[in-house]
Amino acid sequence: MSKQQTSNFVLHEKSKEFYWEGTGQLSIKTFTQGRAYYRTNRGFFAVEDNRYLLLNKGDYSIAIDEPNEVESFCVFFQEGFAEEVLKTVSLQTNQLLSDPFKEQSSIGFFEKTFELPSMLTNHLYKLKNKHKQFGRDAEFLEENYYNIMECILLEQTSSLKETEALSALKKGTREELYRRISLAHDFIRAYFYKDITLRDIANAAFLSPNHLLRSYSQIYKKTPHQHLTELRIERAKWLLKETDRNMTDITYDIGLHNPVSFSKMFKQFVGTSPSNYRKKVILDKQSK
Repeated sequence: MSKQQTSNFVLHEKSKEFYWEGTGQLSIKTFTQGRAYYRTNRGFFAVEDNRYLLLNKGDYSIAIDEPNEVESFCVFFQEGFAEEVLKTVSLQTNQLLSDPFKEQSSIGFFEKTFELPSMLTNHLYKLKNKHKQFGRDAEFLEENYYNIMECILLEQTSSLKETEALSALKKGTREELYRRISLAHDFIRAYFYKDITLRDIANAAFLSPNHLLRSYSQIYKKTPHQHLTELRIERAKWLLKETDRNMTDITYDIGLHNPVSFSKMFKQFVGTSPSNYRKKVILDKQSK
């Protein structure tokens, strides 16, 4: 049996271009200074600064194609480790929702990207900066893997609580629907800069557009279109601040085709035109 099946371990690399496909164990993926794209047999995911992707054991592919080096830090867990931590972790009953996993022989995590909470960020930072120095210190490594898994389990508990917002009656149906809505959410995050439609998003989640709209709003309190627009505005603001690209280029960079429509959308959400926003950014920088 290979190391990847019998132990916890980390991969810490830097690269501008990378592609790999194969089978991996339960893992979390983090990246800084750029994006990495994952594809599994269920969905598409983009991982960037301040987020992490959780994948169950199984087949997947990863692709990186960025102008600058992207730093990856991924933690892989041996089979049974998550269940072991769950059995021994000392948490209040209400935090674990009366131990929602206790009747399961194995944990089927929700595969999705998550915002990095501060506690998990701290544990990952500690492991990233010391795993080579203490590579032979089994106690140090075990403690960090344990702490990281504890954070992951807490995040999964929060996800389980979110499923209660769905109108499906059966617990299993709610969880499967939540998985599909999460796929739609991550598909939007991964491809907001492209010309994607509601049907594209629904197809990625294996749902009808009507079912997607109803359930998506129940979980995220916004429609897929509203989420798509938020991401485009966020990206446009960054491009206006950090680059000198013209309005036409920025329009296409965020998945739109009409600079006039982009300007109207931007002003509606930000309260000023893109050109005035850029002027204000320049003046603010000059005044510092």
